[in-house]
Amino acid sequence: MVIKWDITIPKLTGDKTRRAYIYLPDTYEEDPDRRYPVMYMFDGHNVFFDEDATYGKSWGMASYMDSTQKDLIIVGVECNHEGNGRLQEYSPINFENSTLGKIKAKGSVYMNWLVNTLKPYIDSQYRTLPDRKNTIIAGSSMGGLMALYGATVYNHIFQRAACLSPSLWVSSGKVLEMVARAHIRRDTCIYMDYGSEEMFNHAANAEALISTAHLLLTKRVNLAFRIVPGGTHCEASWERQVPIFMDCLGL
Repeated sequence: MVIKWDITIPKLTGDKTRRAYIYLPDTYEEDPDRRYPVMYMFDGHNVFFDEDATYGKSWGMASYMDSTQKDLIIVGVECNHEGNGRLQEYSPINFENSTLGKIKAKGSVYMNWLVNTLKPYIDSQYRTLPDRKNTIIAGSSMGGLMALYGATVYNHIFQRAACLSPSLWVSSGKVLEMVARAHIRRDTCIYMDYGSEEMFNHAANAEALISTAHLLLTKRVNLAFRIVPGGTHCEASWERQVPIFMDCLGL
């Protein structure tokens, strides 16, 4: 069951509403005493249903969850579609690009809202397991970068993360600095992948991936890193990785 409602993020977009989604497993109503781990996902409009997705194709998470009967709550929030709003909200670091221009990072504002406003609301309204080991974060592209940000800088909140096609290209040096400075516990589990067909969409992207993976391993992170054969930068490709990253994260 997926419930939809409208929310605001005042520090980012004032009183402008955006759609939020929460998936509750079938057992949620059947067993009123059970509590569940929660996975927070970026680009919530692309997570569950094709009719809500930006390009008409979602990750199909509702169908996957229904078919596998996994005991997990999933929360997704729609991105900011206006101008460079998504790039700003989903970047923890300022960056400049010849095509995009200067992007002022608002990722810290977004993550603080997720951790200090959204998560407490979800924990108060639903039967969650709110502790770190039962709190997961996931996303793709810029959302994949934010999932990496969450799993490292906010490691005290998120034990596990799925970072699909993370946009390390925005500033690989700054991303490495961010990860290097982070205090990351050794029980942290991160899944990170990139499609073979998108590998060279951005200059130096392959090197950034290898450097980031190496740094995570030196910090003793339980890392699953893979290049997806034939993988591209789209929801259809990311949907095919769902069973793999769910298994890697023990979900």
